[in-house]
Amino acid sequence: MTALAANPAVRPRPARAWRAVLRLQRGALIVWGVFVAVVSGLLLWAYGPGGSAARADRRRTCTAHGCDWSGAVSLYHAARAVAESAIGWAPYLAAIFAGALLARELERGTARLAWTQSVSPTRWLATTLAVPAALVIAGATLLVLLHRLLSGAHPVPDSRHWWTDETFTANGTLAIVHPLLGLAVGTLAGLLTRRAPSAVGLSIAVLGLTRTALTHARPHLWPWVTRTSPLHTGYDTPRDVLVGDRGALTSGGGHVSDACFEQTRCLTSSDITGYYVQYHPASHFWPLQLVETGIALALTALALGAAFTLLRRRTA
Repeated sequence: MTALAANPAVRPRPARAWRAVLRLQRGALIVWGVFVAVVSGLLLWAYGPGGSAARADRRRTCTAHGCDWSGAVSLYHAARAVAESAIGWAPYLAAIFAGALLARELERGTARLAWTQSVSPTRWLATTLAVPAALVIAGATLLVLLHRLLSGAHPVPDSRHWWTDETFTANGTLAIVHPLLGLAVGTLAGLLTRRAPSAVGLSIAVLGLTRTALTHARPHLWPWVTRTSPLHTGYDTPRDVLVGDRGALTSGGGHVSDACFEQTRCLTSSDITGYYVQYHPASHFWPLQLVETGIALALTALALGAAFTLLRRRTA
């Protein structure tokens, strides 16, 4: 006779909730793992053999008359561009996953079945989101670290700068927070619509509008640096900066649009005494990054709060 039969008071321990979540979501989590592995491979290739070959070709083909754009340089930039674009699409993958999963669970009734197994709706939703959120944070953190390792490792110039949207996002905390925002938006959309196709469409639309608004607001999240210059020097704009506004200065210090284009008679009659330019230097990367990260985290908390409140009201 086994020990369990000898002691009827001993009951089998129920399976841990996170294990059930892993079994339920294993398909999507495998896709996420493959996604992280592929993007990591691209970044590591660009950091290693791809970047070394591009740098060697750049040195070999550069002359006093300029530099040729070799195949190795093109492959290096293509790998980096694809990796950055993939990191930018990760939040939409998270939103699609969360929206489809929650809507499917509610539509099929499996969520209500779980609630009858001594699991409260709040705990069910928290557990459902905790496992993918942890894996999303781990995978996104790895991609950010690899991207930062690649940034500046090879002096192969291109048109991408620190403020370019894809590079700016992939090189900091936004690449970690945006997928969490996608999870939160998808969760709320799934609870609102209870239909997988509708939840996916709504979550993509809301997330797209939110990210577009944040991108347009980004340059204004931190004070600009203003540099002035006299008339005889023209605009004095530093290199590698995100330029905002620029124009002319009056004798009273006012900012006006530069409509004279350095015509002496026009400048004198318009009381223009110099020029100004407003910009963000590279040192503003982290202030801009962290302020936008805070806003994205606040939006994530709001979406999750709304989702849990809606669930409690529907299951009261």
